[in-house]
Formats: sequence, C-alpha cells, structure tokens
Amino acid sequence: MAAEIIFDRGLGDLFVVRTAGHVMGAEVLGSIEYGVDVLDCPLVVVLGHDSCGAVGAACAALEDGMAPTGYVRDVVERVTPSVLAARAAGRVEADEILAEHIRHTVDLLLDRSRVLAERVGAGRAAVVGLCYRLADGSAQVVAARGLEVTAGSAS
Repeated sequence: MAAEIIFDRGLGDLFVVRTAGHVMGAEVLGSIEYGVDVLDCPLVVVLGHDSCGAVGAACAALEDGMAPTGYVRDVVERVTPSVLAARAAGRVEADEILAEHIRHTVDLLLDRSRVLAERVGAGRAAVVGLCYRLADGSAQVVAARGLEVTAGSAS
C-alpha cells in the first residue's frame, strides 16, 4: 500500500524511499539524508508491515538453509541479523520478528547516518518505527528516537 494512502496525504506531500524489507544501502541512506538535510523533513518513518515477504524469506532461509538467488539474496542477508536477534531473545512469532527488524532498522539508520543522528540529537528530526497491519489499516509504534512516543501506541 502506498504511504500517501496510509498517512492520508497527497502525492508529493511525502518523501518516500521504498525497499523490500526496508533494507538500506548507500542509495537509501543518501535519499534519507537528502530528505532530512536538504528538504528539511522532520520525521523519518520506518514502516514495516505484517506478512512481510523479506522477513518471511529470511526466516525460511534460516530454517531450510537455502538462500534465494540473485539480488533477492542480498535483501534476505540484510534482514537475517534481525531474525537471529529476535530468536536469540526468545521472540519467534512473526510479529515479534518483524518488530525486532523494525527496531534494528531504526537503530541502523541512526548509526550509519551522521546527518540524521545529528538532526535527531539536536531535536530537529525524529525517527519512528511503525508496524502496519494490512487487515485493519492500523499502525503500532515499535521504536521512537527523538520523540516522546511509547512503543505499542496505535495510530
């Protein structure tokens, strides 16, 4: 589903960077930094959703030992650390694994982007991780940096 529909905004109102499994590389980080630094966007949202194919593929690859081919393999490899961290913490349900991946992505963004981390540290931007439920259109906060929002609150 398009972010503009989820957040009830018009085309062009949001600066959207979209990848499978919300994985990031240099292009994604550069795009986010452009949005935050050049366009002065005050909020970065990591929007995961239930039934995420990338998380499911990473779980399947760990279970059967068979990684996908091509560039899908790269996506799965970038999601796998989150799956392993969730399992190590005793979180084995799909929604728990997804929440761990969203938290991991939020932290990774701030770790890898000095521009974003400085903006958040100065109170000029925030990063929020949300889990979107496809069936009912609700979103739950699973991580927030730079905002006083409690995890688990619905929007």
